[in-house]
Amino acid sequence: MNLLAVDCSCGFLSVAVSKNDSVKFREAYIKTGHSELIMEYIDNLMKESALQPRDLNGVICMGGPGSFTGLRIGYSIAKGLALSLSIPFAPVPTLDCIAFEGDQGLGVRGQGLGDRNQGLGTGDRGSIVNDDLLLAVIEARRGACFYAFFEGTRRITADADGDYQKIAEEIKSYGKTVILKGPGSSAFFDSLTDLKDKIILKGGNKGYSRELIAIAKIDKIFDNDNTKYLYTGPEYIRKTDAELNWAG
Repeated sequence: MNLLAVDCSCGFLSVAVSKNDSVKFREAYIKTGHSELIMEYIDNLMKESALQPRDLNGVICMGGPGSFTGLRIGYSIAKGLALSLSIPFAPVPTLDCIAFEGDQGLGVRGQGLGDRNQGLGTGDRGSIVNDDLLLAVIEARRGACFYAFFEGTRRITADADGDYQKIAEEIKSYGKTVILKGPGSSAFFDSLTDLKDKIILKGGNKGYSRELIAIAKIDKIFDNDNTKYLYTGPEYIRKTDAELNWAG
């Protein structure tokens, strides 16, 4: 299966192209300006993979949470390409990609973005190999993160938005060591005072386009009806500054 994946959900621009079992990717930390480089990345990777647009079987992007602007860019590019090529499009929850480990799965997300928090902890993509508690985070500015907890291969909480203190209290409530991953994990770790001995920092200063492709293949998301995804948008947990100012 030939797939294109784009990740603009954080400061990294990450693009990957899968040709059968081979995956080529390119990424860079650019903070802003994803829209200026994304088509160049896509074009170069398609050429390196010896693929024409008509050879693609599907396009994937991050479903959120993440950067408001970045998610919109990723959705626009992915949906636009899928529509123009008449091929399936699908989003994958961002925190699932961050939590993804190798060929392990971390919970079944259902058949659409709206299903991401239903049936939490029901099923996996393979055998549960351990019961490690994993915390996937994305920096959300103002000393806060978008986050979700996973245990072994199972998602155990819905996506949430919380400040460092709130997340630290949740970690304490589990009473066990936590693996911490994702963009912004280092800043959160540095903010802790009495919990560092309970946290294994795995970082995450990278993009996750390859994980998008791996999850799409393992979950076989293009074996189902994907037309409904064309009418969805990114998951925004937090209101934009403009919305907050308007409400005020």
